Amino acid sequence: MRANAADRARGRGFTLIEVLAALVIVALGMMGVIEAVTQSARNGTYLREKTLAHWVAMNIVTERRLAASPPEVGKTSDEVELAGERWKWELVTTQTQVESMRRMDVSVRLAATPEGSALATVSGFYGTAVGPAGGATMTWAGVGGTGPGGLDGGGDGKGGSNPGGNPQGPDNPRPGQPPVAPDE
Repeated sequence: MRANAADRARGRGFTLIEVLAALVIVALGMMGVIEAVTQSARNGTYLREKTLAHWVAMNIVTERRLAASPPEVGKTSDEVELAGERWKWELVTTQTQVESMRRMDVSVRLAATPEGSALATVSGFYGTAVGPAGGATMTWAGVGGTGPGGLDGGGDGKGGSNPGGNPQGPDNPRPGQPPVAPDE
């Protein structure tokens, strides 16, 4: 009877080899999970840096477009700080086939990284063919702009909301016809 009791006690537990095999399987699974979390964190950091570099590039293009005089043809570069990081930018300005327009290509990288490792590159244009800084009001058949005939003018020339109203107002006559005077 003692032998039967010992056999039953031995059959209820795990052997040392079974426990070690289970630990190896769990460790391999945990290594996969840790690698996935690490990769996700790296991707998040990369996307953050890429977004900030894009903002720096867009700021440079916007500053040049708002300037009173066109940017000089050639290369310029500088450093700027944004979000607690130092960013190195390089602006290459070239003359386009349109005499009054210049192309600006800005590349941005972290200041601590080597040259040629740009995180973002943005292109923009400066010139009279682009339009003045701040935008211009344009009106097409009663849509767009402000005031009579514009978005907040309703399109009927009276200044009110007129969905489906006369798209030809004082600002938008039919082609080949003189401007229509607004109704009083």
